[in-house]
Amino acid sequence: MNQFWWLIYPYLALVLMIAGSLYRYAHNPMSWGSRSSELLEKRWLKWGSQLFHWGILLVIIGHVMGLLVPLSAYQAVGISAKFYHQNADILGGIAGLMTWVGLLILLLRRFGNIRVRRNSSLSDMVALVLLFIVVTTGDFLTIVRNNLVGPYEYRATVGPWFRGLLVLHPNASLMAHVPVLFQIHIILAFLLFAISPFTRLVHIWSLPLAYLRRVPIQYRDREQYRYRHTSG
Repeated sequence: MNQFWWLIYPYLALVLMIAGSLYRYAHNPMSWGSRSSELLEKRWLKWGSQLFHWGILLVIIGHVMGLLVPLSAYQAVGISAKFYHQNADILGGIAGLMTWVGLLILLLRRFGNIRVRRNSSLSDMVALVLLFIVVTTGDFLTIVRNNLVGPYEYRATVGPWFRGLLVLHPNASLMAHVPVLFQIHIILAFLLFAISPFTRLVHIWSLPLAYLRRVPIQYRDREQYRYRHTSG
């Protein structure tokens, strides 16, 4: 089972994510995105979406620093484990709470607002619930466990294992003694990757780079344009 969860399962999830995303983009490109429900309800969406998107961006940055930057790099620049984990608890906790509160608002809106619920697909609800569970377990690890039990040095186990996945040389034994809740968090995160092509989450793989080089749209006042056109 150790080989399955930390060697086979991650690649199955990633292959499904990549293949499913390519298939959806090739065969149904008009569905590539997140259907907006802003016309159905705006007030809750405004707060929930802002908190979630800014929070998840900070969470992703934190994961990059914790998983992709080797422990030796921090040691080389003189950043102690205590300093790193203290700042990770504070900054990661703030980012995690922003994400969690935003998701909670979006969940209450999705299930509590009749108009939004009736216009939601099953995949919308499954993706949102699973994302909420992943964020909740991550917040519990950062805010509760790290402060009650003590920080876990995932940069010595989860980090090298994850980087090994990226270079196609993972070491499953690194994950054997990782605390169970960390393992659950990671397994659920890869499940989220696997189902993303079949849900509204597929839009996270798109970056709006075209907007950076797009010609600005010109707006004209209809009445002034009509007056100038007729008078001229």
